[in-house]
This record gives sequence, structure tokens and C-alpha cells, in this order.
Amino acid sequence: MVEIGESTADEDFGDLVVMPGLVDSHVHVNEPGRAGWEGFRSATRAAAAGGTTTIVDMPLNSIPPTIDSEALAFKRAVAGGAIAVDVAFWGGLIPGSEPSLEGLVGAGVCGFKSFLVDSGVPEFPPMSLEGLEIVLPELARLGVPLLLHAEDPTRLHPMTGDPRSYDRYLESRPPECEGEAVGEAVALAARTGGHIHVLHVSSGDATEVLRGTGSGISAETCPHYLTFIAEQIGMGATEFKCAPPIRAVAHREALWEALADGTLTMVVSDHSPAPPELKEVESGDFGAAWGGISSLQIRLQATWSEASRRGFGLDRLSNWLSTAPARLAGLSRKGEIDVGMDADFLVWDPDGVSEVVGAELEHRHPLTPYEGRRLRGKVEKVTLGGQTLYTPQAGVHGPGGRMLERG
Repeated sequence: MVEIGESTADEDFGDLVVMPGLVDSHVHVNEPGRAGWEGFRSATRAAAAGGTTTIVDMPLNSIPPTIDSEALAFKRAVAGGAIAVDVAFWGGLIPGSEPSLEGLVGAGVCGFKSFLVDSGVPEFPPMSLEGLEIVLPELARLGVPLLLHAEDPTRLHPMTGDPRSYDRYLESRPPECEGEAVGEAVALAARTGGHIHVLHVSSGDATEVLRGTGSGISAETCPHYLTFIAEQIGMGATEFKCAPPIRAVAHREALWEALADGTLTMVVSDHSPAPPELKEVESGDFGAAWGGISSLQIRLQATWSEASRRGFGLDRLSNWLSTAPARLAGLSRKGEIDVGMDADFLVWDPDGVSEVVGAELEHRHPLTPYEGRRLRGKVEKVTLGGQTLYTPQAGVHGPGGRMLERG
């Protein structure tokens, strides 16, 4: 029996599971500027259908990127009236944007994202380690984290050989590239007192460096790293391309070990879609294809399918998908079911099974590496702020989401 609100009758969900609405702190909505890749309407509808009631939008690949208060205001104006779920925003930190940090925090961003390597878009260049060391004490003073794409640019290699070969792409971004950069991040956090959150961890090299590092470092991984393995990715299958790349089975198992011992604290989608032509579907060229996975709507099922067969319970799942992402983003009313929290609920059947059909997802583009995969878990009802947001029978209600600020 779950009491939704004072004016709402109790509803008995029987044997179904009731969890806090999911929070996804790593979503590339891409609007304004690249709404042909994704957009606020399609992204938030996909979130709602998958049980996610709050997303935090990344500062790229929108144009302009969210690197100052004006860009944030423009993005909020574009999102207004289009969002089905609640939306918060990360700011971006690139060379030259340092004077905008305090203004963006005052405007409500949840923290800042930077790259150590090429981001893939020219308007969001990487930061140097020296530049980050200067900025981190200021971020500590402002009380917000730095989100870091941690790959060492000196250890990247140009792709050689057959461009359709996933092995050649994998060799271009070896695991030590990530491990070395994470080591630098750990040292930076220790020297500056800042909080660095390492994004989309893909390798055992990185988890070994992260293990036991203390409160100045946190880290996440993603469903595609926990599900797929390099050994099973065929020639030209560019729907699997992401950066860092999906690695061999030993690295996947290392990620699960790191979730088990708390080295990794959350599982987020890193939803980064692009049109099929940018994924080089026809050519199968891994070197030229955009690196990003579409999975916002199926994060729950993809994670639970693998977690359940490894013996993880619903309490761990809820922490990975709701509580920890909300805490990272400073969204104090999200991620838990308790007095004073927002009435955001997910009702789902953990034993339900469904087959992924990309064309039936709410994402703007149907291309997904999960196509045809049978996943465990079926969403039955989603509530946002005490109001029904989604049921399989009626689909997504809305738009009725709000724009949030940190805290």
C-alpha cells in the first residue's frame, strides 16, 4: 500500500516493486543547436517511460554550450513547456570560461563538466591538468563537484588498419589511457580539496586506481559497460561505439566488483544519441562514427538484468539509479521515498521481460545496441510530484516537468 498524497486514494500495487523515481545525472539532451540529435521533448519522454523522473542535462553538445549564465538562460527558455520530467543542469568548464563559474552556481547549476581529451565538438575544448588545478579550489569554495571525462590525451592512438574493425578502435583508446588520467584526478583532488567525479568508468585499470581513494573522489559507470563486451562486437557495428570504449569481459567484471565494494557509486546512462548518418551505420567506420549510446529509456532494465543474475538486490539498485545520482547533483528532494521528499515514484515488475525494439522507444532516433535484446524488468507506473506521469496503457503524460536548481 502506497500513499501517494493527502488528496489521493491509497493504491495497492500487489507484488510490484515501489522505488523512488530514478535520477539520471548524465544525459546529453543536445538542445538547442543539435535538436536533430535529441531534444528536451523526446529525451524527457524517454526518461519518463523508463521510470526516470529527473535528469541532469550535460553542458554539451548543445549550441551554445552551457558555459555562462546567458547560455543557461537560453537553454532553459528552449526547454520551457517541453519537458515531461524534472530537469536540472550541469555547467561546462572550458579554457576561458573560468570567470563564469560563480554566476552559473548562483543560477543553479549542479556542478561543472570538463574533458581532458577532445570532446568531439569544437565549441567544447578540453582543459589541461594545470588549468583544473587552478580552478578546483574555487569549485570547492562554491560547494560543487567537477565532473571529469578522464582519458590521458598522450596515450590515445590514431586508428590504423580496417576502420570497420572494433578491435582497431579499442586499441586506439587502451585501458591505461583511462587509468593514468584517473590517477591524475585522484592526485588533483587530494592537492586541492576539490570534489572530482569521474565519469563513465569503463576499465579495471580505473577501478584499481579509484579503490579506497576517500571522499574527494566519486565515480560512476554506465549500463553499456556492465552489459556488453568487446569480444561480441562485430565488424562495422558502430551502434556500440562510445568513449571510453566498451572493453573485454575482464573489465566488465571488474566494474561489477567495484559496484559491489562501493568504489563505483552509481549507474547512469550517458545517453548521447546521434542521427544514423553520424553513427556511420552504412559505412561501419568506427573512426568516423559519433561515439555515444542511446539508453535513457532502458537504464533500469539493462542494469537490473545483469545485477539480478549476480545476486544484487533492489536496495543496491535503488541507490545506484536514484539516491547516489541525486546526491551528486545536490538535488536534496530527489532520490528517496521519505517525508519531505518529492512524491516521485516508480512502480515496476522486476520479473517482467520485454524485448527492446528501437523504433518503439521515445528517443528521437531508434538506433540502439540493445536492439532485440530481452531485458528483465517492466515499468508499470511512474509518478512525478504525486501525479501520474506514465503508464504502459496511456503512455507519457505531460509535459509537466519543472526546471530544478542545485539544493
